[in-house]
Amino acid sequence: MSYTEVPGVRVPIRMWTDPATVEGQALQQLRNISSLPWLHGLAVMPDVHLGKGATVGSVIAMKDAVCPAAVGVDIGCGMSAVKTSLTAEDLPDDLSGLRREIERAIPVGRGLHTDPVDPSKLHGFRTAGWDDFWQRFDGIAEDVKWRRGRAMQQMATLGGGNHFIELCVDTTDAVWLMLHSGSRNIGKELAEHHMGVARSLPHNQGLIDQDLAVFLAKTPEMGAYRQDLFWAQEYAKLNRALMMALFQDVVRREFTKAGVTFDEVISCHHNYVSEERYDGVDLLVTRKGAIRAGSGDLGIIPGSMGTGSYIVRGLGNASSFNSASHGAGRKMSRNAAKKRFTTQDLVEQTKGVECRKDGGVVDEIPGAYKNIEKVIEQQKDLVEVVAHLKQVVCVKG
Repeated sequence: MSYTEVPGVRVPIRMWTDPATVEGQALQQLRNISSLPWLHGLAVMPDVHLGKGATVGSVIAMKDAVCPAAVGVDIGCGMSAVKTSLTAEDLPDDLSGLRREIERAIPVGRGLHTDPVDPSKLHGFRTAGWDDFWQRFDGIAEDVKWRRGRAMQQMATLGGGNHFIELCVDTTDAVWLMLHSGSRNIGKELAEHHMGVARSLPHNQGLIDQDLAVFLAKTPEMGAYRQDLFWAQEYAKLNRALMMALFQDVVRREFTKAGVTFDEVISCHHNYVSEERYDGVDLLVTRKGAIRAGSGDLGIIPGSMGTGSYIVRGLGNASSFNSASHGAGRKMSRNAAKKRFTTQDLVEQTKGVECRKDGGVVDEIPGAYKNIEKVIEQQKDLVEVVAHLKQVVCVKG
């Protein structure tokens, strides 16, 4: 489908879904965003749903301003995936042992590494810039600096919620490795620090929603935010890269006879800020629950823990600010999912997937998410499908 414009707002809201299907609170959030005086444009993806301050599934382009809530608290959250030389025939009938090895190598939930991961010991990992990255930690917000030790131990860990590690099979029976994670607690603390600073600034006092507070260009507060933001985005990217290297090492050990090789890793943020130019104007584009889908860009759009995912290639649609959805998107809150579904529902909806099937992940049940096939169909003018993957192992925190 092409987009639909929501009328009666200062800046048109371009929606790649039927506005009538969007929850009322999310629509109001979008109207609030549209009222911001710095807004140049707003695109809404088909996985749209309620978020804090800014709506998940929104692409917000501003002139000389940026809104921390439009990035979200998990700065740099995103996806990585890689195709392997394995095929479905190489996989054992019982995948529980492989899941245990993945969980042994990569801490999940609140877990962390006892000692920070040494990237020089990982097969083929490029360590250029590693020391410089950690030296730049000394320049981040003062009240977060004391978290350095924990940040180092959490590097190469998954976290909880909707973060996952998966072994998947595509429609040609090729095996893929995939994972979803972000900047862990250090990104969250940096985000919350700067959201608090933004809310205190005089130019934000008359906003319809204080959570939409922005930083303005050429101010000390903007400079400090950009420095911490880009560091956290890099942390998230390195976090995924290290996890993928650990995941690949597990697969190498488990399938030594097959002599596994890997294609180049596909990686994309979906909670981040980028400097881009549209309509002849230099803009700060925030994607909160959206990926970049410029012409030829490879991206990843996952479903839920039982429905599969898509590798896509961007079509470069400037109307969406070269963006696409970051996943299926929730159709109900976590609390609502826990009230509606049981562990038996989870067992039935994840049949054929080696994964947790207990009360701790009921809120991640496929039934709590939108239909991924429909979400893909709604953005045919934004991306084309490269591969359709179905998970056979899913690790969650």
